[in-house]
Amino acid sequence: MVATSILSTDDEMNAMAGENVNATGWIDANKTAWGLQAEAFLNSFTAFDFSTNVATLNATTKQMLSEYVARYTAMQGLGYNFLGTTSNTITRIETEDRINVHVFRMEKIEKLLTKQTTIDWISKAA
Repeated sequence: MVATSILSTDDEMNAMAGENVNATGWIDANKTAWGLQAEAFLNSFTAFDFSTNVATLNATTKQMLSEYVARYTAMQGLGYNFLGTTSNTITRIETEDRINVHVFRMEKIEKLLTKQTTIDWISKAA
């Protein structure tokens, strides 16, 4: 089984999580739930149902949304158990740094999705 998300793939989620994510929490059911939560947030945040209308989106928009969902999922997986990483070389501080990289990029995407020029561009492409 693989994680099922409308806007992101299991492979994208795994790539964003990187190495040494805690295997206890990094299971398909959790990744699916986290992915769907991220999609619900994006849909509510933008007041547009990307999940339902994914077929009408252009490739660039799909990639941006996929990145967001994969990063959110990775962030949740990394935070699932800070002290339970699969390597003794990864510390809590390093895990927090990895999460912060995701947060930084997700905030950039959120800003883009609130800009009128981006909204207009997505609307025209849909």
